[in-house]
Order: sequence, then structure tokens, then C-alpha cells
Amino acid sequence: MCADKVAFTEQRVERFAAPAKGYSLYWDDDAPGLGLRVTTSGARSYVFERRLNGETVRVTIGAAGPAMTAWKLGDARKRARELAVLVDKGRDPRIVAAEQSADAKAARQESQRQDLVLADVWAAYIEANKAGWGERHLADHTTLAQPGGQAKKRGKGKTKPGPLAALMPLKLSELTGESVGRWLEREAKHRATNAAQSYRLLRAFIRWAAEVPEYRGVVPADAYSARVVRKALPSPQAKDGDCLQKEQLPAWFEAVRARSNSVIAAYLQALLLTGARREQLLSLKWGDVTVGTAPSLTLRTTAKSANKGGNVRTIPLTPYVASLLAALPGRRDKNAWVFGSDTSASRRLMEPRIAHDHALKAADLPHITLHGLRRSFGTLAEWLEIPTGVVAQIQGHKPSAVAEKHYRRRPLDMLRLHHERLEAWILEQAGVEFARPDDKPKPDASKADTSVQAAA
Repeated sequence: MCADKVAFTEQRVERFAAPAKGYSLYWDDDAPGLGLRVTTSGARSYVFERRLNGETVRVTIGAAGPAMTAWKLGDARKRARELAVLVDKGRDPRIVAAEQSADAKAARQESQRQDLVLADVWAAYIEANKAGWGERHLADHTTLAQPGGQAKKRGKGKTKPGPLAALMPLKLSELTGESVGRWLEREAKHRATNAAQSYRLLRAFIRWAAEVPEYRGVVPADAYSARVVRKALPSPQAKDGDCLQKEQLPAWFEAVRARSNSVIAAYLQALLLTGARREQLLSLKWGDVTVGTAPSLTLRTTAKSANKGGNVRTIPLTPYVASLLAALPGRRDKNAWVFGSDTSASRRLMEPRIAHDHALKAADLPHITLHGLRRSFGTLAEWLEIPTGVVAQIQGHKPSAVAEKHYRRRPLDMLRLHHERLEAWILEQAGVEFARPDDKPKPDASKADTSVQAAA
């Protein structure tokens, strides 16, 4: 029901009668288009109504009355005049309101994106990618970003913050070339290797974020490529001396074989004699060990790459390494891991480095990392002039030449020929006595002479 126009006052707005059913509309004589809608329950609200392009446009302004949240009459008239201006310009107030709401929502979302903190997105990054990472790579993302201050699992004291910890409280939008450059320069002064590794992880994270819609465009484009960052990045340097030399083999083998933990002793020797990566050998399962006429080991980098057939290689199982594995208790104890552990929750050997450091100290040898044993394999192979491509294929390196990549297809038996020769030579240099299963005993010279005389 509609009524004639009347000049609204606050008192009249409150006294307009409620209808028996439906609602009644009353129109203001002062502000064109301003109306008051009164329902049967007595609820009152200001509305605006005009014709636009042959269609009636009605917009609710807000509640009317004495309530604190209600619109005052003067404010309602002002709003009605603003809506009238829009209609005069040919614009529908409802569409304008929807556009403004969408713009406001987009602005809120963008503000929230700009406020994203690296620590939160870093956790999302790990969760989204960990299925395709190896255990060591996953652990690096956690360790290098840890805040520190936790009790050490081994030894006394508390853990130190990782290099990336200083960046974790920052917003993604604050990862500018300048801030990353200052961070990298500061970290490189005290731990250059870890700083360079952390930079590579951060760079991979930023590239990932640039491809995810939720984070795209938040991190500044020069966050990892700015000149100040490249200038602060430590130059990669080869480790001098992180390699066993031929003359050091006797002392090393003696100290390692003397370890009380037979599993660690076997692991360290196998690491040197296979040239494998630390985690690849630690992750070896009995199902990856093949014995018989063609003994072999199947080494995998990650579960994902193994399923796809990538980064998985089979190498010969040489006689001495086979004897080491045969003496391990894992298969007898129904432990799936070749290098098992009774103290680890996963039942897998987790940290052989400490035992290796103790062995080096006992042998009075310079410090050599576990990766240095892998480096030693390739270096010692040069004494026998074993083809570089053979060594690379056993160690899992990518082909370094066109001929290697496209024209060399070495079967396992060819690798075995060189690998067993290298193992025998290393054991000989180390003074380790080992009788191969297929070695035939040499005839006794004295008995041979007696036989000859008897025959004569």
C-alpha cells in the first residue's frame, strides 16, 4: 500500500501506522525517492525507489527509529540524494553496491595475502611437496628453519637456530632483494655452507610460491636474484682433503672394523666400497638385495622417483660387501632395513656419522665426512684407470658427455668386472684379508715336489 508524499520528521516516522497485513510505504516530500516501509510488526526501514530504463529500482537504506543502530532522518535523506545522482547518471545502485562489495572483498583478500608470514607458507610448502622429497631433503627444510632453543636429542645443551630462522617471522612481501641480501651476508660470515644451502632452499620455495595462485605475486620479483643477493652468496668450493688416500686405507679399515657396533662398521665399509650416497645406502632394504648368480643392490633416492622409475639404479653386489651384509642380524630379526637398529623408532640406522668421527680419531686420521667416502670411491678408482663412465654409472652421476649419454649402454656384468677389481685392490691396499667365494686354494709347493719325485 502506498501513501501520498509528506514531509518526514523524526516524530512522524515513528507514528506512521502499521498495516493489517503486508507492508505500507510512505514517501518523503523533501528528498525525492526516499520512502519509509512499515511492516505489520511495526518494523520500519528507509528505502529508495526510482525508475531506471523502464524498470523500478528499489534499494533498502537501513532501519529507522530510535534505536542506536538505526539511520537518522538526515542521514537517510543524504543517502537517498546520493542514490538519485547514480540513477540520473544511468547507473543501477544495486550493481554499484555489488561492485563495491566485490572490490572491498578483493581488497581484504589482497591485504591478507600481503600479510602472509613466511613460517606459515613454509609449512604449507613442505606439506605440498614432501611426498616427492627424500628423507634428508625433507629434514633439511625443517632443520635449517628451526627456531632453536630446544633440548638436543644427543648430548647436552640446546639447539641453535637454523640459518632460515631469521627469515621465518617476515611477511612474504618483505622478502625483498635487500632483506634477503642482508640476511645472506650475515649468515655467510659464520656458516657459509649452510647459508648457501639455505639460499637454495629459499630460492626453490619462492619459485614454487610464484606458481601457486594463493601466493603468486606476493614475493617481490628480485627476492633471490637481486645484485645484492648474488654478491652475498658464498662461492661453492670443493672440500680439500675430504677424501681417503691410498696410504690411509689400512688405518681407516682397522679403526672402522674395530667398532663395537657391527651394523655401523658394515655400513661405513659398504659406503666406501659402493660409492653410494649416505641416505641411499641407509634406505637399503633386504628386498633391494639380490644374491645368486648375479648379485646386485638396487639404490633409490626417493619413494616418488622409485615409483616413476627415475633416479633408481642397480649396481653390482661385490663379494666383500656381500659378506658384510650376510653377517648383519637384520634379516634374521625380521627387520626390513639392511642396516637396522634396535634403538631407533623406525628400526633403521639413523646417525652413523658420530661413530665414523670416533673411528677417524682413533686412527689419527684427518676429518672426513660420510660424503667424503663417496668422493674417495671415485678418487681411488683412478689408480686402476677404471673408465670414468663406469665409475659415474656405479655412483649414479649423470652422463658428462654426449657419447656417455647416447652411445654407452653398459650391462651389470661389465660394471661388475671393474667394481670387483676395485674392491679387491682397496682391500689389498688396506691389508684386509678376504677370500672370495670363487677363489681356489693354491697348491702346496712341497707336496707338489714330493708327488713329482714319487712319480719319478
